[in-house]
Amino acid sequence: MEKNTNKQRSAKRNSLVQLAAGLLIILLANFIGSFLFTRFDLTAEKRYSLSPATKELLKGIDDIVFFRIYLDGEFPAGFKRLRNSTKEMLDEFRAYNKNIQYEFINPSASENEQERNDMYQLLIEKGLQPTDLQVNTKEGRKQQMIFPAALANYKSNEVPVELLNSQIGVPPEEVLNNSVQSLEFKLAGAIRSLTVVNKPSIAFIRGHGELENKYIYDIGQTLSKNYTVGVIGIGGQLSSLTKRDSLSEDKTRIVNKYDAIVIARPDTVIPDKDKFIIDQYIMRGGKVLWLIDPVQASMDSLETADNTLGVAMELNLEDMLFRYGVRINTDLVMDLNAMPIPLRTGQVGNQPKIDFFPWYYFPIITPTLDHPIVKNLNAIKMEFVSSIDTIRVPDVRKTILLKTSNYSRTISTPALITLAILEQEPDERAYVGPPKTVAVLLEGEFRSDFENRIPPEIQTSRDIGFLAKSKPTKMIVVSDGDVIRNQIHFSQGYPMPLGYDQYTGESFGNKDFIMNALDYLLDGSGLITIRSRELRLRQLDMTRVNNNIIFWKTFNIGFPVLIVILYGVVRNYLRKKRYSTGK
Repeated sequence: MEKNTNKQRSAKRNSLVQLAAGLLIILLANFIGSFLFTRFDLTAEKRYSLSPATKELLKGIDDIVFFRIYLDGEFPAGFKRLRNSTKEMLDEFRAYNKNIQYEFINPSASENEQERNDMYQLLIEKGLQPTDLQVNTKEGRKQQMIFPAALANYKSNEVPVELLNSQIGVPPEEVLNNSVQSLEFKLAGAIRSLTVVNKPSIAFIRGHGELENKYIYDIGQTLSKNYTVGVIGIGGQLSSLTKRDSLSEDKTRIVNKYDAIVIARPDTVIPDKDKFIIDQYIMRGGKVLWLIDPVQASMDSLETADNTLGVAMELNLEDMLFRYGVRINTDLVMDLNAMPIPLRTGQVGNQPKIDFFPWYYFPIITPTLDHPIVKNLNAIKMEFVSSIDTIRVPDVRKTILLKTSNYSRTISTPALITLAILEQEPDERAYVGPPKTVAVLLEGEFRSDFENRIPPEIQTSRDIGFLAKSKPTKMIVVSDGDVIRNQIHFSQGYPMPLGYDQYTGESFGNKDFIMNALDYLLDGSGLITIRSRELRLRQLDMTRVNNNIIFWKTFNIGFPVLIVILYGVVRNYLRKKRYSTGK
């Protein structure tokens, strides 16, 4: 008996020692953790690991950044997942900087319909886009408006953040998964917009028939949130894109004035002197977004006639772009995956009858590449686009960003463009591909197009600082100048959002494409690389689940209970065996 009592005392003493040791380890770990910060992510995709660029961004926040997320309330499971993922991402941000704060708000919480509508209108005016849903309630199915978006505030600044991607022709589950993948990029991008002090500069080139301000108004307003945006006419002035920077009292160097330039649909010959100025801007590390229409074709002519002519334009850029690594062909791409255009087909009473027909010269480009510029983008609409060939150039890496569908073809110019093609079904045998390249990214060290042939009018200029080879830099070439052009409201004359088509009411990914392109060219922080991140969508096989629903319900309820009972039986058996030993 005394032996058993001693054993019990010894066991009790060992338990107390183990408890004290465990508490000591926990206290010690917490003490060390107060000085050393680390996190462990055991998920396959590292979904809870922030990129180095985001961590660096969060380190620099010196005041509260407050997010109001209007994604609260009762809605389908997919949006609940988006809500929970947003909360988890912001919690990750808070782990690195306590200045990140947030709250979730239900914009439909009020019982008063007028108050709800006032709230909806306020959020729309602040730039948040609503989504209409059909949801099941106790009273039956009803229409519900939700705002999968947020407002981010920092000091006196505020920016809207769209949490839900818009992707035409993509299943809802995949859209929501892509939206979750993009959360870090969108939330970190909002913080960068609010906190950046020295904004990179972008200049739209003028003087060669480029798009007027009203046609680039929307993209200009959007870019101004992250960049300093201006307009510059070159006009043969050597100092239009560059300036002299003093190194010392007796020595200067020539540097670029702008971090990037945009050449948006020129329609006249670009003089050699202006080309030289652009070329030397590139040689000094300047970035360029080329948006070029090599063929003159317009829908304006078709408003008064059934046909028009598409002819090659003389821009004097062929040799320059060829030297850098691309050739924009003077052809027109036709694609069966095309934008519909409205046409009058008859009369109903006093009103004209309008029907929509796919216009094969306006291809809808669905990005399929995993590159950060185009990953998970909505479809992009283009107008009278041409094909691009890549040229082998030493030290220049080429990445194809956008291609037409497999059901496309090219026609040579001059080309007769006629509405008559809409009167009959297309012959699919003529649209057999392969896909045509319409946007290319070039990265590397470029050779000057003016190596050994400086224009005579420049040779006499003092100290032009000519460079024959560029610093490492980037440029993007798109064979459609209209990709950046916003529509003008046809009755009231104000600029529409870029990518919105007022005839069909659909929104395309043109704005996001241009923004991502310039972000990639100028992103010194590396935030754009976050868009390459991929989270796998692990969905249940709903057919199999529905066929075995009774089994899975029973299994989910009974199996955990069975495990608990089995654990109790085994534990009780081992306990009895332990204390019965030695009697």
